[in-house]
Amino acid sequence: MRASDRAYERLLDEIQSGQLPAGAVLSEVGQSTRLGVSRTPLREALSRLAADGLVVQQSPRVTVVAGIAARDIRDLFEVRTALETTAARAAARRGDPAVFAALAEEFRAAGLDDAALDAYYALIARFDRAVDAAADNARLSAALRTVRTHLVRVRRLARDKPARLAASAAEHRLIAAAIADADADLAASATAVHLHNALESALLSLEDAPRPLTPSGRTS
Repeated sequence: MRASDRAYERLLDEIQSGQLPAGAVLSEVGQSTRLGVSRTPLREALSRLAADGLVVQQSPRVTVVAGIAARDIRDLFEVRTALETTAARAAARRGDPAVFAALAEEFRAAGLDDAALDAYYALIARFDRAVDAAADNARLSAALRTVRTHLVRVRRLARDKPARLAASAAEHRLIAAAIADADADLAASATAVHLHNALESALLSLEDAPRPLTPSGRTS
């Protein structure tokens, strides 16, 4: 893997996980030293992150992690709803019932305390991959990958909301069960309800969050 790719993957993971929070300064000198790469591959990595809308350049040598504005979240969920309801319908028509029945059971039994949250988010990622595979539409999957680059950050807003996490697990269980039952209408409608609830929760969480720069360079 090229040095720029390594730097990009590392920074992407740290931004998505919240290790590098919104507003964190990514200086060329500090990051190149920390990541063990020269400035040229670091600049390439930062340029890719800027194209993704995940960082904002404040000066030629200083970049900060972008904030997430309410408008950004609404736009993201508008696209996400169209894509994921379509994927859920396709998965219900083409998916393996046993795969989704097992996932439904995992969501029922999922732990949601602080120690189990990483495993819970990994379960969601496996569910997403299973839906993509069952939908069997490469263009749809590619579009969803782009949305999920940002979605990981938005999902983390719910980490300190036990009630929302419990509701999310129940909603995912219903979607998985509907797909297992080959009920395309229920799978799509349950997905739409889940996304509506997730959007409302994210917007409420955002009201209490700090307001660093958004990709436009303005405060969120």
